[in-house]
Amino acid sequence: MPAAFAGYGTLLQMGDGATPTEVFTTIAGVKDLSGPSTSRDLEDVTSHSSEDGYEEHVPTLKRSGEVSFDLNWNPGDPTHDDVTGLGARTQDDDPSNFRLVYPRLGKRWKFAAYVTGFETSAPVGGIIGASVSMKITGKPVLEPVV
Repeated sequence: MPAAFAGYGTLLQMGDGATPTEVFTTIAGVKDLSGPSTSRDLEDVTSHSSEDGYEEHVPTLKRSGEVSFDLNWNPGDPTHDDVTGLGARTQDDDPSNFRLVYPRLGKRWKFAAYVTGFETSAPVGGIIGASVSMKITGKPVLEPVV
């Protein structure tokens, strides 16, 4: 098995919310991705009787983190638009289901998230794009691609 894998070809997919079988569509034009990030809160429980004066902690909440990415924005694309795409998801009061698929690894993250940011940009020397941020709610799950 290689020691490293190219990120090229990674897919970010958005669910349509249908039941019983949700259909996932690959979001077009996704560039650099980061996340999901996870972390753990610790509560300081240091007391006067802590051994040798060292601080002590206990774990509390697990943080599900965020996913952020840039894309080549096309408002006519159904995965970007204000009707069915990311633009519409910024207005939703319910989370959407997403999958982040790593074909080279044979793995994918599944998670529910709120689209919390959608910021367009039009640099003089570049292309029209958007930066998107999502806040995961609940536990993200890393699983084999089936």
